[in-house]
Amino acid sequence: MVKGKIAIRKINCSKSRQVTFFKRRTGLLKKAKELSILCDAEIGVIIFSCTGKLYEYASTSMNSVIERYNSRKQDKEQQSNTSTEIQFLKKETESMMQQLRCLQECNRRLMGEELSKLSLEDLKNLENVLEMGLKNVRSRKDQSFMGEMRELKRKLDHVEQENVELRKKSKVVGRDDGESEGEFSAETSSRKEMSKMSAQAIPDKDDSPECLLLQLTLQPKPYLLDAQKTASG
Repeated sequence: MVKGKIAIRKINCSKSRQVTFFKRRTGLLKKAKELSILCDAEIGVIIFSCTGKLYEYASTSMNSVIERYNSRKQDKEQQSNTSTEIQFLKKETESMMQQLRCLQECNRRLMGEELSKLSLEDLKNLENVLEMGLKNVRSRKDQSFMGEMRELKRKLDHVEQENVELRKKSKVVGRDDGESEGEFSAETSSRKEMSKMSAQAIPDKDDSPECLLLQLTLQPKPYLLDAQKTASG
């Protein structure tokens, strides 16, 4: 007699539920044991009944099975995260490449290239953009020019101030030099006068006693002259 197919749903009768749990639990643990022996597989089975009672089976050790499970689970999660990150980076790369192509196309249009595909409205928009950009460039150029002019004026004022200070210093130095020259001239004149007075106070060389004695010595004597005449006569 063939048994009918049992519908897989919760058994409302507690007695029947307990009987079914016992039979199927025993069959599940038996199949797990057979599978580990036949296929040399490491198997761990953990079962909690509706009353909270624990039933378990491990082909080696439940702790080793759980540790191996956690390790592989972490590796799998890391691989999954890596794969997700790679997919995200690929999407980001594609988006950036698309933006780069759009920017390059806009740049070419701003340079006046590849305008044949643009409509009249697009050309008007491009013209407005160029006019606005030209206006901004001119405004920035004027600002830079005014800034340079202000800087040059500041440097010129600084140079003029330095020139004024140098003129003042040169006048002071010239005044000091004039005073020094006057003092030097007065001192020179005083020295000349003192030399002149000293020269007048000292007697002449020809009037000194030594010179007079020398002149008297060199003057010929009268008796010597008479003796010379007698000898010659």
